[in-house]
Amino acid sequence: MIQTPAFKELGRKEEKIIMAKKPLNIGMIGYGFMGRTHSNAYCKVNNFFDLEYKPVLKAACARNAERIQAFADNWGYESIETDWRALVAREDIDAVDICTPNNLHKEIALACAEAGKMILCEKPLSMNAAEGEEMCAAVEAAGVPNIVWYNYRRVPAVTLAKQLIDEGKLGRIFHYRAQFLQDWTISTELPQGGEGLWRLDASVAGSGVTGDLLAHCIDTAIWLNGSIDSVSAMTETFIKERVHQDTGEVMPVTIDDACTFMGRFSNGSLALFESTRYARGHKALYTLEINGEKGSLRWDLHDLHRLEYFDHGDAGAVRGWKSIHVTDSEHPYMSNWWVPGLQIGYEHTFVHQVADFLKSLETGEPAGPTFRDALETQKVCDAVLASANSSTWHNVG
Repeated sequence: MIQTPAFKELGRKEEKIIMAKKPLNIGMIGYGFMGRTHSNAYCKVNNFFDLEYKPVLKAACARNAERIQAFADNWGYESIETDWRALVAREDIDAVDICTPNNLHKEIALACAEAGKMILCEKPLSMNAAEGEEMCAAVEAAGVPNIVWYNYRRVPAVTLAKQLIDEGKLGRIFHYRAQFLQDWTISTELPQGGEGLWRLDASVAGSGVTGDLLAHCIDTAIWLNGSIDSVSAMTETFIKERVHQDTGEVMPVTIDDACTFMGRFSNGSLALFESTRYARGHKALYTLEINGEKGSLRWDLHDLHRLEYFDHGDAGAVRGWKSIHVTDSEHPYMSNWWVPGLQIGYEHTFVHQVADFLKSLETGEPAGPTFRDALETQKVCDAVLASANSSTWHNVG
């Protein structure tokens, strides 16, 4: 390394930090909403976290060359590909970020594992648990680091909830309930399938709200409260037919527009989950509440920097729900950001995930959720859909 006079003037600590940065060349497949959130995280992470590795936006990939070039120019990717196979085959790519529709996750992940690439895969892991098993077997045989983008684990308030639960602040858990409500598919004029609407096509998405919204709720629940053993579910498709965007033909709608299920965790607590895209007035209302013998917690995505906490151990005269503003330096992740009292937002959860993934490369300890972790969520989703189809309880697994 050529050392200029200015460089030589740096202290040993600064010199060590500069020389320690190792490039991690990222290949991004996809350029939609998630492609943007992930790219932003790669760009920001080293500005706020002290890490050995530094993501390099090496290549972005999509079928439409004009669009992916515009995406690459906007975010600073060095090159583009129009075939994901070419991107995976490149020797200058260390890690592949899979931001494609769900039906492509398995094929791309298997190719990445064979090529020895690290994998960061969008959620859900796969179309179903059988595909997920193949993906887990492939990455574990190849020994490649892997992670799935269930980002709500890394909202500081949710991470704080995890800490409080693990410390025994709630005692024995009795109830876990979660909702994820949206309203964007109510119009009968909305087509299904194709660009931007593939989530309404079960052949591409695997399922509807179960795999899209409830999967987030399930992953967080398992992380906070342990495995789910059995479920009883019901689903509904409110609009039975829609025009398919690609063909122009009216076709049956095969996704679940809404899903509600109850279940039982391995620790004996009871679960109640609801998700829908037909809750008029709700754009992205994700809430969770946990009730234990010693206290309760609840969290709301619309107020994501606050965690509500009820401690039964408080003196009776002052006992009640308290709202914790999760912005202090002792709160999870917050020492890397601003001064106490200034909150962060949705996009920061992806920065946290990248930071944890990069740190795992330093330590050798996997950052969750790994493919194997995400497979557990996929198995619950499969059991939920099977239960709804048969109108019976189903065991998970």
